Amino acid sequence: MNERLPEAALETIQMVGFSSLFTLFLGLPLGLLLHVSSPTGLRPSFLVHRALGLVVNVGRSLPFLILLIAVIPFTRFVVGTNIGPEAAIVPLTLGAAPFFARLVENAAREVDPDTVEAAVVMGASRMQVVTKVLVPEALPSIISGFTTTIVTIVSYSAMAGSVGGGGLGYLAVSYGYNRFQTDVMVVTVIVLVAFVQIIQLTGDFAARRLDHR
Repeated sequence: MNERLPEAALETIQMVGFSSLFTLFLGLPLGLLLHVSSPTGLRPSFLVHRALGLVVNVGRSLPFLILLIAVIPFTRFVVGTNIGPEAAIVPLTLGAAPFFARLVENAAREVDPDTVEAAVVMGASRMQVVTKVLVPEALPSIISGFTTTIVTIVSYSAMAGSVGGGGLGYLAVSYGYNRFQTDVMVVTVIVLVAFVQIIQLTGDFAARRLDHR
């Protein structure tokens, strides 16, 4: 068995972990702003909603491999290189954040309008409605969406690794495919499946615990 497997697994965890964190920081406010600026939101704005929607739709429509190549200059500017796990975090975040933002928007849309209206009638500001009503009520769905997003990032990370991003994707291509080491390929797939299962089970558990409906 290839001795690089533990190192590759750690690189994948690094890529997925940091990309998920940055995706949360970017996608959550973006998704909430999409909902708030929608025609039925707290502060409807046609221009803001259309502009943000366009950004999100463009980000979601680009195949990840094309995005990975297209943002190479930006990646090099941010981290100083376009290869390795650190470089892969940039396109992973840019690819996942719009996807997560749309899931957040859908989760916020599912919140009972009467609950939001009651908070507004009681004198809550827009920010208070968002932070104390909208987000808590939508949290189970947001967590489910974030879980789905992390699973997507895992698959993206394998693709990024196959073109120089490191991690399990690089190991599978460089050793499992190019050097015909079938055992490396099989173990790599098993490890990736295990990652996805752990992420999904953890996310499902957290969503159930927070769902009081």
